[in-house]
Amino acid sequence: MREGLPGLPTPHPLLHQLPAVYMEQPFVERFLSALDEVLAPVLLTLDNLPAHLHPRTAPEDLLAWLAGWVAVEADPERPVHQRRALVTGAVARHRARGTRHGLAAAIRMETGVEPEIEESGATSWSAEPGSALPGSAGVWLRVRLRVADEGAVAPTRVRLERLMAAEVPAHVPYTVDVVVASDGTGA
Repeated sequence: MREGLPGLPTPHPLLHQLPAVYMEQPFVERFLSALDEVLAPVLLTLDNLPAHLHPRTAPEDLLAWLAGWVAVEADPERPVHQRRALVTGAVARHRARGTRHGLAAAIRMETGVEPEIEESGATSWSAEPGSALPGSAGVWLRVRLRVADEGAVAPTRVRLERLMAAEVPAHVPYTVDVVVASDGTGA
């Protein structure tokens, strides 16, 4: 939660907004300085609103809030530069969601590994409503990730399964393989 900082300078002192006749009144000066102290965080936030709403410059504690605006999950366990990149690229990823390119980008973002994606590419249609689907081609999807070490297999598989459940259309069956690269490079 955001908090006020004591002693913030006000960008627009209220006393300077009054006619000169009131500036020399001690009560008015004390009263307006108290209001300035209350209003300073509000005015400074409004002055800096564009910076607060941009993922590259937003304060760290506002990133989760911004992530909610663009429907992504900015996990606080990730480094801040990854969370900023996730929020920044969310709209482009949403545009490509449901495509092979979009799935590959989501997997790279989540795991840091380039995926091998195979898909049936099958489609079918019928001119008659309610008729049986023509052909026998089934829709399927296979994703394989090659990781560098055996210790990364289980955590990578868990993250990948969660991602696949969210990204792949519900009617498309998929399989996930996480294997250790034979050359140890993860490629």
